[in-house]
Amino acid sequence: MARYQPIDMVDHYHGKICGHSDTYFQKRGETLCTGRICFPRDLSKKPYSAEEIATHEKFSAVITAIKALTTEQVNAYKTAFVAQKPKKYATLRGFIFAQEYAKLS
Repeated sequence: MARYQPIDMVDHYHGKICGHSDTYFQKRGETLCTGRICFPRDLSKKPYSAEEIATHEKFSAVITAIKALTTEQVNAYKTAFVAQKPKKYATLRGFIFAQEYAKLS
């Protein structure tokens, strides 16, 4: 006989939610969110604009910069992450991403 474990009700909903597609779950900090994608984008009808491509390239450059960090740089980011007074970022990776993204801007 299989075990049945009911999940708790979702604490918060974020964004537009409807019944057109499957539900996805996402954890933002300590909050579990769910949502549904109503109308997924058809790239054959509406391809990416130049601004969207530039944003994709900027994110790729940030990820590449994060992967190239030395352990000394990561330790410096850890120290700054722990020292942040209003806890703006929930994870170290998010904190490092924000710092590296700001460098490119």
